[in-house]
Amino acid sequence: MVTIAIIGGTGPEGRGLGLRFAMAGHAVVLGSRDAGRATAAAQELLALWPGLSVAGAPNAAAANTAEWVVLSTPYDGLAPTVQALTPSLAGKLVISVVSALTFQGGHPRPIEVPEGSAAQQVAGLLPASQVVSAFHHVSAHDLLAPGTEVEGDVIVCGDADEAKGQVMTLVEQVRSLRAVDGGGLDNSRHSEALTALLLDLNRRYKTRTAVRLLGL
Repeated sequence: MVTIAIIGGTGPEGRGLGLRFAMAGHAVVLGSRDAGRATAAAQELLALWPGLSVAGAPNAAAANTAEWVVLSTPYDGLAPTVQALTPSLAGKLVISVVSALTFQGGHPRPIEVPEGSAAQQVAGLLPASQVVSAFHHVSAHDLLAPGTEVEGDVIVCGDADEAKGQVMTLVEQVRSLRAVDGGGLDNSRHSEALTALLLDLNRRYKTRTAVRLLGL
């Protein structure tokens, strides 16, 4: 078990992943630009499941104390956040759950990222880190309901096999999730873009969709 920092850990996805990772036995630090918000988010998770190893801290402190770091910020704040934390992320496994999306008329749309995807942008900013992308299609609502099984496949993309394998193991420590090897980090653009479609389907059908790949 490792210590996992979640940068952007006060948002629904960050809190949800933090809850599930802590339920799996990891120590979790929720990071935020606001220390008070981080502490409040940690207390919220402890109220849902007392006894977990969950704490809140400013982003830099969270990253410094962790072995693995999850990026769960909005895309428009991703680059400046990563640049500010570069020294703290060197030599670490960094998991990007960020999808490069915008909203036009209430509809989610993928953003064309010069590097190809949000994860590839992160990798370019962090040459001394191992960057893997995952968890793009998992419902924050379900993650934050500890009695709910979070079903679906999680596509994991990365260029370093060992790091990708570690993230796939982390995925399957969340009950009912299955990890799928999505190949190199360049494939993250397809996984991130699919998020826009799923969000639009959720809005259209008033539900929460997930990905399940058949035949594997």
